[in-house]
Amino acid sequence: MIAPPLADHSTEEIPVDDAGRPAVFTAKTLSKTYQMGEVKVQALVDVDLTIYRGEFIVLLGPSGSGKSTLLNILGGLDRPTSGLARFAEHDLTAATESQLTQYRREHVGFVFQFYNLIPSLTVRENVELVTDIADNPMPAEEALGLVGLAERLDHFPSQLSGGEQQRVAIARAIVKRPEVLLCDEPTGALDYVTGKLVLEVIERVNRELGTTAIVITHNAAIASMADRVLYLGGGRIQRVEPNAHKLKPSELSW
Repeated sequence: MIAPPLADHSTEEIPVDDAGRPAVFTAKTLSKTYQMGEVKVQALVDVDLTIYRGEFIVLLGPSGSGKSTLLNILGGLDRPTSGLARFAEHDLTAATESQLTQYRREHVGFVFQFYNLIPSLTVRENVELVTDIADNPMPAEEALGLVGLAERLDHFPSQLSGGEQQRVAIARAIVKRPEVLLCDEPTGALDYVTGKLVLEVIERVNRELGTTAIVITHNAAIASMADRVLYLGGGRIQRVEPNAHKLKPSELSW
């Protein structure tokens, strides 16, 4: 059974930035509290933000600052305790579980620190798994070409380096043509050279496909390639800094 669409809040005007790009995500007084035994942990506290179509956003902050919680709420993997989170004109906080599942399938690509590839399937087959549930996927070969793995289609994950496996994970995330790509420490398990290659792939997807990219990292150097950097601490957005002069991944050093 197909879930009904997300709740539409189209009576509320969608924010637009100076370049005329509409908001992809809007959050208002977003809070999340976890109950850990008898202790309450405030993961997010009254977060307000707006992220626009096609932006490259970096979320920067120490462990426990709320970065992953915020990303998971925007991606429909978690729910806030209070506040509003919207995707375009749709209310994520009012969505049912089946509506959130459909939202994730149709609109969001996820990339995590660990690749979660199926070892018994080839590179092509790992990516094709997603095309079976997507409405308008690109061919798996095209997605793998975008990440520079067109020659490795019939290899198995065990035959690939860590960086190549992460690029397969990115191809799997983008093959369904998502509006947003949410990346949680995508270079965290990689060395310096390989990490920069993976960042180049994410930047290319953002630039060539117009996919909004949000990247969590502990690595402050990666912030230099973002349109805007959101600094989190104590569950709050401490400040937002635009980059007047973005660097290419190849220009980064750490």
